Amino acid sequence: MVELAGKMQDTIKNRRIAENKALELQIEKENLLLDIANLNTSKGIEESIRDRFGLAKEGEEMIIIVEDKNLNENVENSEKKSFFPFLKNLFKNI
Repeated sequence: MVELAGKMQDTIKNRRIAENKALELQIEKENLLLDIANLNTSKGIEESIRDRFGLAKEGEEMIIIVEDKNLNENVENSEKKSFFPFLKNLFKNI
C-alpha cells in the first residue's frame, strides 16, 4: 500500500510538471505567433532589422552608450574612503 501511495505521489508530481511545461510551451507558441505576425508587416521587418543590426534611418543619429568599467571601482573606492571619516566624525560628536 505504501508503495502504491508513493507512486501516486510521483504521478501527481509528474502530471503537474507536464501541465506547467505545456502551459509554458503554449505561451511561447503565442509569443512566436505574435512575432511572426509582426514580421509580416513592413514596420515589423524594419524594427527587426534596426534592432538586430543597429541601423538608423537617413537623417537619424545613433547614440551608443558604453559602460565605464572603472566606474564601479571608483564608486567602491569612494565608499571605502568616505565610511571611515564618517565613522570618525560620528564618534567625535558624542
